[in-house]
Amino acid sequence: MADMVIGNIEDGTSDEEIQELLVKYGFPVYDHIEHVPGDGSRPAVLLSFKGTEPAALRMLQPRIHNLFWKNRRINVVIMQERSDD
Repeated sequence: MADMVIGNIEDGTSDEEIQELLVKYGFPVYDHIEHVPGDGSRPAVLLSFKGTEPAALRMLQPRIHNLFWKNRRINVVIMQERSDD
């Protein structure tokens, strides 16, 4: 299982818009999404990909990291692998 954080997304961006962006750039479909509002200035989403290795996401990361999307420059971080325990 791999987790990825996309930060600095525009507030109000829908789950469908995020999925469309990811599929457009070759990412697999995520299994779970959690919106992280933070302090409100730079909302983020935490995405979980079951059955996907972090290394696979790291290979795709450069496709969208620092991409200017919806009036924001998004940043993408692939999280260390964690157990499901």
